[in-house]
Amino acid sequence: MIRQLKTITLQMVAGANVVTALVMLLVGYSDRVNPAEHPMVACVGLAYPVFIVLNCCFLLFFAIFKWRYVVVPVLAFAVSYFPTRNYCPLNISADIPMGAIKVLSYNVHHFGADQLPDDSPNPIVDYIIGNDADIVCLQEAFMRPRERERLCKVYEYCDTAVASGVGECLALFSHYPIIDKQRIDYASKGNMSVAYRLKVNGDTVVVVNNHFETSGLSLADRAEFRQMVKGKVERSEMKAESKQLVVKLAESAKIRAPQAEAVAEYVRKAGDNVILCGDFNDSPISYTHHTIAREVTYCYVATGNGPGISYHHNAIYVRIDNIFCSEKWKPYGCKVDRSIGFSDHYPIYCWLEKR
Repeated sequence: MIRQLKTITLQMVAGANVVTALVMLLVGYSDRVNPAEHPMVACVGLAYPVFIVLNCCFLLFFAIFKWRYVVVPVLAFAVSYFPTRNYCPLNISADIPMGAIKVLSYNVHHFGADQLPDDSPNPIVDYIIGNDADIVCLQEAFMRPRERERLCKVYEYCDTAVASGVGECLALFSHYPIIDKQRIDYASKGNMSVAYRLKVNGDTVVVVNNHFETSGLSLADRAEFRQMVKGKVERSEMKAESKQLVVKLAESAKIRAPQAEAVAEYVRKAGDNVILCGDFNDSPISYTHHTIAREVTYCYVATGNGPGISYHHNAIYVRIDNIFCSEKWKPYGCKVDRSIGFSDHYPIYCWLEKR
């Protein structure tokens, strides 16, 4: 009787694992679906880490209680290899080669202006200078004159671009000369992408700094989500609040889709000497990431390790900041740096070697 009960339990757990694996597969490849056509589908990629954790639990369970059933979660990871690798890559570290250039991308959230007195030193500026990157791409980069002055003392070539409307600001600081810049044309409420041409060791390199459409969640929405995660919202209210949040996320994903397509088209025409950075405002399992990654190498996936969470505010933890490069560059040591927390984003940096 006990043996039969154990067998039935194992079969039920295996069946649950098969169902989980199928849903995991569908969620993992949901980044192929254009949010402009199916906006609600665009949000399911946010749930992918839940399925990674569930499948790991099944793996551990079968490893303890029924070793031969381990094949089920192993096959689940095998068929969902690419989305799992996009979300949580594992790579063997390699030495940074001599002559590689260092690229830093950082959403600085207006340099923490709401947290710092006007006369205090700015730790974000200190971090950027100490990071010693050759090319720095910043988003939400409105800064006070003295902050710009400090950075421009270190970086000979500096530029900012301001969007109309709410006035997003992108900034580029470089040790290499800026030849020119061009805003990539797409519809937005206030976000933008700017392409620069830099003269890097005799070559012309296109550097694209991006800040795609924000999530659409207000500060009140984000605070409400945080309360939901903490379990401080009544169940009767949670369903309505969750639906409202998903609708807003879906609408912003719908706006980001043509933005990503416009940047991907620009990169396609720009040739094979491109570096692309920025805040994508989308998870690793998203149409935005998939669209860009079809054109250029995803540096974090190629050389990073772990989930690489870059956004860390209001109980939302996800990698939305990225660095990509074209085939003329080989990435090394891409890392999300959690050592500084004055912005709601962590910076991401990477070394690139010319092939």
